[in-house]
Amino acid sequence: MGKTIIALLQETVEKYGERPFLYEARNGAEYSSLTFREVQEQSIRFAAGLMALGLRAGERVSLISEGKNNWVLGELGVLHAGAVCVPLSVKLETVQDITFRINHSDSVMVLASGQQIAKLRPMKGQFTTVERYILLDAVEDPAEDEIYFDKVLELGDALLAADRKQVEERMAAVEPDSLANISYTSGTTANPKGIMLSHDNYVCNAEQAVDHLNGIPSYFRTLLILPWDHSFGHTAGIYAFMKCGAAIASVAAGKSAMEILRNVPKSIKAINPHLLMSVPALAANFRKNIETGIEKQGKTAWRLFRQGLKVAYTYNGEGYNRGRGKRALLKPLVAFYDRMIFSKIRQNFASNLQYFIGGGALLDIELQRFFYAIGIPMYQGYGLSEASPIISANCAQAHKLGSSGKTMPRMEIRIGDEAMNPLPVGEKGEILIKGGNVMKGYWKNPEATAETIVDGWLRTGDMGYLDSDGYLYVLGRTKSLLISNDGEKFSPEGIEESIMAQSEFIDQCVLHNNQSPYTTALLTVNREALKRRTSDPVEASRVIAGEIAAYMKGGKHDGLFPHRWIPSAFAVIEEPFSEKNGMVNSTMKIVKHKVYEKYADRIAELHTAEGKQPDSPANLEVLAKLMK
Repeated sequence: MGKTIIALLQETVEKYGERPFLYEARNGAEYSSLTFREVQEQSIRFAAGLMALGLRAGERVSLISEGKNNWVLGELGVLHAGAVCVPLSVKLETVQDITFRINHSDSVMVLASGQQIAKLRPMKGQFTTVERYILLDAVEDPAEDEIYFDKVLELGDALLAADRKQVEERMAAVEPDSLANISYTSGTTANPKGIMLSHDNYVCNAEQAVDHLNGIPSYFRTLLILPWDHSFGHTAGIYAFMKCGAAIASVAAGKSAMEILRNVPKSIKAINPHLLMSVPALAANFRKNIETGIEKQGKTAWRLFRQGLKVAYTYNGEGYNRGRGKRALLKPLVAFYDRMIFSKIRQNFASNLQYFIGGGALLDIELQRFFYAIGIPMYQGYGLSEASPIISANCAQAHKLGSSGKTMPRMEIRIGDEAMNPLPVGEKGEILIKGGNVMKGYWKNPEATAETIVDGWLRTGDMGYLDSDGYLYVLGRTKSLLISNDGEKFSPEGIEESIMAQSEFIDQCVLHNNQSPYTTALLTVNREALKRRTSDPVEASRVIAGEIAAYMKGGKHDGLFPHRWIPSAFAVIEEPFSEKNGMVNSTMKIVKHKVYEKYADRIAELHTAEGKQPDSPANLEVLAKLMK
């Protein structure tokens, strides 16, 4: 059983060889494409070139680049050469983060884009095993240990002409169980670990995802906005689309990360994707742009839009019961608002777009309702890199808002207690899974592997439960749970997401409770929004307190969460949590243990009589600086 990525590509070439697979727009040009056959040919040429440079089977090659055709060709070339690709996030900035991954994986080569090689050059002396750097872009004045991608293709052509059999034998020696990637965790709760994913892990999970979605038509296109180094981008993007003969596009190239981000809207327009993979921050930004566009059309358009949303929210229900019962009476109204407003939004945004798949952090349910209402459902999923990564997802056939959907086919799931014993339906415990998508283990870390994979079961470290219909509800990391002084546990993510989504004054929120009588919060604020409300720090502290009080008895958000877990005290933090200061990782998740560590004194202060007050001296000092 099992299959290599090499075999998966070969099957697709036989079936869809002349169909486009990769689209890119470089140097301000229009989008152009490479077919599956061209991708396979170039991957084999690149593999041969790597072999000519001395790359041996099983050796590791790091890859750090923005999304582009050469990213895929580079990884596929490494895999065809029987080697292992170590994809790294372009958001890694510190010497420590980059050198750890390159050295820990014993990478002998690094594939890097023009932007990234500039970052790596000052660090080269600290890479202990790297012998050569391959440039994915044309760069001025390459160093002696740097070689252009195209030059590697030429070396490959020479080897294929002289000894094609050697290359074919190397490819044939790759097994389904052979290592394909070492994917480093972003370390939200601890140091990064190297997740070992095999060829078959990826193929298995891609096939599970495709079957779960009832197939991806070969005419589908997607724009891969998410980071390509993540296993989600790999599986749901590159390999699921490869399996189905469908196409993926990279965001139009730019000279900086910000320019690439600004190119997202025009790339969506140019590619007109049929589905998009999204994370909460991206989805929230799309919504904001849509609403801003409607507001500009005047009060009548805005009022009609809000009325349409209200009707659609009611009609859609919780997804699985859409249009059922009395809701059926709303069908003509829904059709009216769709014709008048929502169809025009879709036409303007991306006329082909049928749905989003949401990964990463939990998607705010209000965000899901919004996109469902305008006719582009956003299907929440759940995954973990250690599971290659897709574990469950909502889809057109099985959709329940608030859940993370049903689990993938050919995968076992169990909700377990602390001893991994199965718990009944509806009871909360640790999510455990078993299947062909479970990683091989952690690179050079047998202890962590033994703790995480027990009797074939992957311990996800996430809390959750299954309902009676088999839908999975994910409650958050076991390690970041709030623990009260009586030992009760609660996942903070839902409260944090809600506070950030509902309050215009609070940008970031981190809850803390380590066996204390009450929960506390560390907040960063939207200084512009606060300054529009008041210039007085004392009044500003009361405004923030009011936002949190809205979740208590009588407040407008009362009933959303148990009162005991709503923060009773908060500290306003001056510096926003960011990737730059190490408080946010490359997947845009706040690294809680680092936040707790850095602000331990502020957390301790919140448990004093003076520090518990909204207008504590510490809060007023920070607010006075921010209100200037």
